[in-house]
Amino acid sequence: MSVEFRNYTKQPGITKDYHMVRDFFIKLGYAEFTYTRWDWMVTHGYLDKSAVSKIGIWEENEDIVGIATFDCQLGQAFCLALPEYGYLKKEMLLYATDNLSKGQQFGVIISDNDYDFQDIAAELGFVATDKKESDAIFYLDKTSTTYKLPEGFHVTSMQETFDLYQYGRVLWKGFNHELNGEGEFHFTKEEEQMKETEIIRPNVDLSLKIAVIGPNGNFVAYCGMWYDPVAGFAVIEPVATDPDYRKMGLGKAAVLEGIKRVGKLGAKKVLVGSSQQFYYSIGMRPFATATMWEKR
Repeated sequence: MSVEFRNYTKQPGITKDYHMVRDFFIKLGYAEFTYTRWDWMVTHGYLDKSAVSKIGIWEENEDIVGIATFDCQLGQAFCLALPEYGYLKKEMLLYATDNLSKGQQFGVIISDNDYDFQDIAAELGFVATDKKESDAIFYLDKTSTTYKLPEGFHVTSMQETFDLYQYGRVLWKGFNHELNGEGEFHFTKEEEQMKETEIIRPNVDLSLKIAVIGPNGNFVAYCGMWYDPVAGFAVIEPVATDPDYRKMGLGKAAVLEGIKRVGKLGAKKVLVGSSQQFYYSIGMRPFATATMWEKR
């Protein structure tokens, strides 16, 4: 049978299409858009739910072999295909250009190792920019996961200590919303529902959602860890530390505890979408880069 195109369902959230796309990403393996990025996006509070039907899908025998998608918001696209279907990427990029832009804003993220796709993008009038995405990697057989917490602090997980308020609070503080003048964290009903939707869903293991609790009982650092044994690698997302508790090794402890736990489940490699010195300092290494390409 030939490859056929269709659009993703109009219904956001956990659907049959969600599972089919996730299966595609698991089969694809490591790429500039991983299965965990898909999981994180699908129930994220910042997802443009009205745009999910614009995601393009290419199928053969009812199996997804390629996808043109965005990450939460339109304006930036990813075009991915199983290796034997790389010839579809020109069609994918043309589709993405017409359907996944946001006004005049549009770019496509291309792996710096995908020379064939770079040729396609250049042929269609795209040029590389200085906007980069970087992934770092932790090899469990090469680097220690040992850490030490200051007195009065201890590690927990969302399985042991399920607290959506504390989860939302540490992310709000840790991503500097208060420091940027956005005010204190307000745990509204809408915020509670959004956080619950993000974290209570298929393919989430709450024992891998790690928090460090401070002497005052608050979450002061957090690390979300994702692992699927079929994919064979784990991914870190997100990591946050309360500004009042930085430079104490708490973020490091949360990350290394998460890595230690996925190691016990069979993971040999752990990735994070970052090139921050923080990750290199705890033993992660540069792994891969991708570049935003935009129209001239």
